[in-house]
Amino acid sequence: MSVQVRDLTKVYQVPVKQPGLLSTLRSVFHREYREVRAVDRVSFNVEPGERVGFLGPNGAGKTTTLKMLSGLLHPTSGEVRIEGRRPQDRSVDFLKSITLVMGQKQQLIWDLPASDSFELNRALFDIPRQVYRERLDELTALLGLDEFTDQPVRNLSLGQRMRCELAAALLHRPGTLFLDEPTIGLDVEVQAQVRQFIDAYNRNTGATVLLTSHDMEDVAHIAERILLIDHGVVRFDGSLGELQRRFGPGRLLTVKVGRTTEAQEHLLTGVLGMSAGAAASWSKTVAPDEVNAVLTRLLQDLPSAEVSVGEPPLREVLTRAFGEARERREEGA
Repeated sequence: MSVQVRDLTKVYQVPVKQPGLLSTLRSVFHREYREVRAVDRVSFNVEPGERVGFLGPNGAGKTTTLKMLSGLLHPTSGEVRIEGRRPQDRSVDFLKSITLVMGQKQQLIWDLPASDSFELNRALFDIPRQVYRERLDELTALLGLDEFTDQPVRNLSLGQRMRCELAAALLHRPGTLFLDEPTIGLDVEVQAQVRQFIDAYNRNTGATVLLTSHDMEDVAHIAERILLIDHGVVRFDGSLGELQRRFGPGRLLTVKVGRTTEAQEHLLTGVLGMSAGAAASWSKTVAPDEVNAVLTRLLQDLPSAEVSVGEPPLREVLTRAFGEARERREEGA
């Protein structure tokens, strides 16, 4: 088992302060606290080589969980094993077996070239020089780093810096990757490169991937299994297909037409409520019991149109899943 989590809990003691000067003075001598459960008895297993999307709304406990899995935070209670080791022990073998990449944090030295940070990581992880050279050549080719690793990090674009961050994080060939918003702030082209690289690294090394992201393209391209967390509680654990079937709000109808008359445009937008897209394409997510009626209307009034039926956008599915999780929480489930 690559990742084993049992009843993982993290409770913070948060100071409580009442408004007013008197309350401020009182808090100097007697401070009150309240408990905030960031993670509440979370349990799951991840098999070696799995690619898991760890998803939830803001404040759900995702990053706190990743920090406990990587040993940066100690759990209040519960147990974690990563490749058989306890993260909070921070043993050398454990640190060599994992990496944590956070899209909003950096490990590269700001005023030095990225190549110097690579060399520093080689020394820290005691990587033999020949092995280091082979791995760096492989990562350079996969991430397209040739042109800028000798420039100071401060001069790199965000996309270039993120690719160097990935290379630095993977030089020691970790077996478990914790990725927290790895494509945040990147342009579309670099996002695609990062996703392709993560997919290739997983296939080539058999590494386990645990990903958090608000970018649905990241989730769709990288994750095969979804763990849905809300206020520190796991609300769903299953494949991406199961998530679609359980929380999908219906079916996505897409209509492609050539030139449309005013009456046809009124039908698409006013009657059927479809939104106009690029290249004369119209789309709408339709409730399951309405699909046949809408299809009949389209085929009757737009006989030459190309109509396709597919899964609704992942963002809509997750929005519905988050909503149901919130309702269960409010009901005390």
